[in-house]
Amino acid sequence: MTYTTTLQTPLHSGFDARTTATEALAGRDLSGMQAIVTGGYSGLGLETVRALAGAGATVLVPARDPHQAQAALHGMAGVEIATLDLLDPQAIDTFADAYLASGRALHILVNGAGIMATPLLRDARGYEAQFATNHLGHFQLTARLWPAALRRAQSARVVCVSSLGHRQAGVDLDDPHFLHQPYDKWRAYAQSKSANALFAVELDRLAAAHGVRAFSLHPGAILTPLLRHLDLDDMRGVGALDEQGQVNPPPQSGFKNVAQGAATAVWCATSAQLDGIGGVYCEDCDIAALVADDSTGSGVRRWASDPVQARQLWMQSEQMTGVRFDCDAE
Repeated sequence: MTYTTTLQTPLHSGFDARTTATEALAGRDLSGMQAIVTGGYSGLGLETVRALAGAGATVLVPARDPHQAQAALHGMAGVEIATLDLLDPQAIDTFADAYLASGRALHILVNGAGIMATPLLRDARGYEAQFATNHLGHFQLTARLWPAALRRAQSARVVCVSSLGHRQAGVDLDDPHFLHQPYDKWRAYAQSKSANALFAVELDRLAAAHGVRAFSLHPGAILTPLLRHLDLDDMRGVGALDEQGQVNPPPQSGFKNVAQGAATAVWCATSAQLDGIGGVYCEDCDIAALVADDSTGSGVRRWASDPVQARQLWMQSEQMTGVRFDCDAE
């Protein structure tokens, strides 16, 4: 397949894999800004919320389990909680309607919630759960928040948390829900992460004229609850366990800690270094390089940065969700 890719030119930002979320903010004052962080009560999302709220933003955390979110976020100033299940289209609409009714703008949307390498699960529509949660749920949420929230901000950013896991597979536009092929939990995860990156490509193309820019990113390898579905062999395979089956803590494992893992999302959401830029895949608080399809290292593969693939996925996502994303709507 021939790909036409987005411009992936590293900025040499001055940051690196050791940069923390607080350092990525570079002292920026976010007072008066409104943010939504999905997955914001666990792992990297929780650290992202802590950094944004600590810089003065008001942060709304949608949660499938509000009681768990309340416990995790207790005592954190400037943070609100609302109910949302990304596998439930009606719940997404209810959440979005409530936000729109509040009259608030939305300056930062971090689409960070996700699941990884689960057994085969399907939502009520029959859609494979990793694709439905990681991509389609966020597609619908962003679409529903668009007219009166992101546009109202006049200058906003949408940050899609992808993964280096995208390198294992692109999006299978013919059978994204494994209806006609054996289910593979890692391929399903990989295609959902490629979808996150492609969503940012097309959203940025459509939304840039309205002052809204979109980014995707690899946060790094971090030990978080995202790994909860992995068995011991999986954990060894991703480098989370040593030969004795004990957890490999950072930095011995090569993993980041949570503060470092949240840094690139915070950087994408706030950095002035990205002013006038969008639609790019980032890592280690910089724009990632475009790499060969068979590369085993970091960087973005062509299938996750191809505007043609991004447009095709966009159109299919509208059909799957029944939600038309009208970037010209008021």
